[in-house]
Amino acid sequence: RMNRLEDIARASGCELKKHGVNKLVTRCPFHEEKTPSLVIDRVRNTFKCFGCGKGGDVITWVMETEGRDFVSA
Repeated sequence: RMNRLEDIARASGCELKKHGVNKLVTRCPFHEEKTPSLVIDRVRNTFKCFGCGKGGDVITWVMETEGRDFVSA
C-alpha cells in the first residue's frame, strides 16, 4: 500500500482544505506564513509550496519535516 502524502501531512499537524478537484492546500510547515501556499496533488502524491519553493514527494516530506535521511524516510 502506498503512503498517501495527505495522510502524512495530517499526521504532522497540517490542516488540509480542498483546493480544486484533486488538490489540497495548507500552510507550509517549512516557513512562517499566514495564508496557505502549499498545495498537495492527490493524484501525483506530491507537494509544492508557492511561498518558499519547496516541493517533492512523500519521502521528501518525511526527510524535511522529521530530519531523516533518505533510507530511514
